[in-house]
Amino acid sequence: MAKDIVMLHGANCGGWCFETFGEVFTARGLTCHAPDLIGHGADKADAKTALAGTGIADYRAQMTDFVKALPERPILLGHSMGAVIAQQLASEGLAEALILASPAPRAGIEPPTGPEKQLGQDLMSIGPFWTRVIDPNFDLACHYTLNRLPADEQRRIFDFFGPESGRALFELFMWMFDQTGATSVDTAAIRCPVLCLSGGEDRIVSLATACATASAYPGVEFWEIEGHAHMLLLEPGAESIATRIANWVAKDR
Repeated sequence: MAKDIVMLHGANCGGWCFETFGEVFTARGLTCHAPDLIGHGADKADAKTALAGTGIADYRAQMTDFVKALPERPILLGHSMGAVIAQQLASEGLAEALILASPAPRAGIEPPTGPEKQLGQDLMSIGPFWTRVIDPNFDLACHYTLNRLPADEQRRIFDFFGPESGRALFELFMWMFDQTGATSVDTAAIRCPVLCLSGGEDRIVSLATACATASAYPGVEFWEIEGHAHMLLLEPGAESIATRIANWVAKDR
């Protein structure tokens, strides 16, 4: 199995969200990479300019170049939006193994739960959001993504969040109206080992959505992580989840 692991973050986040996972993986001998997507993480101060008109295809192109520059084909671990991009890279033969954590829906997966449908309604209520750069909202973050973090940690983590491209959010959650098919994945082209994991209390990417993501991959291993939600990378117990992933990576196949 590859020694490099590339971790792709989700909306409003940055490579910083993989700090705990990275510590565990490094201790297990993996070389960890957690790049910031355009306008995210260390670059969030310039987000309003960098993210204007930026979409999933731009993130995909950026990460394709990043992965191709590595000395060997890596393990790809994508969280949320990053899981869609990771699947797209894997479909190009760029992954030794694929790990999908709380995977946002790729094109073709309809929102099955009330909270997921409500998210779409909330986005539509702010007007043509696909033309804007959207600032994170603390109350919404606490409800949708930080709900399993202790109250005193919610604000600390939220302060690391940055703006997100409205176009990218449109392509993710309104894929049925996106004529470019930006979140489409050629799932049949992915032949590497696949692991998918999802928190049982995830309100933004339900267990049903994660199951729909995993169902395209024969032989996929699927884990429901009880007591965890969308930001399982940062929640209490993240070390145990990362250790379990590292054990999966180390298995002979």
